[in-house]
Formats: sequence, structure tokens, C-alpha cells
Amino acid sequence: MAYVISEDCVACGTCIDECPVGAISEGDIYSINPDACTECGTCADVCPSGAISL
Repeated sequence: MAYVISEDCVACGTCIDECPVGAISEGDIYSINPDACTECGTCADVCPSGAISL
């Protein structure tokens, strides 16, 4: 199960640079490609708004 980004996302960009496989896409609310996500959790660890979870 890949990580997902909720509507609590503030599109700050912190998670994008942390993803080792480039699975995160920019937008009003960022999104994670479930096929590319390796479930490492790095994005969730750095998200200041707590918007990323499994």
C-alpha cells in the first residue's frame, strides 16, 4: 500500500525533494504515484502539516 497525501496538504514542496524515487507530483494538493512509491516513509517524516500517511 502506497503513501497518500490528504487534503491537509499545503503544497509546500518539502516532500518532493525527499522522495528517492520521484513518486510525488506537484499541484494544488500534491499526489503520490502508487506504482512508483516504495513505502519508505521519508515523505511522511518531513511533511510539516502531517498530510501524508499510509
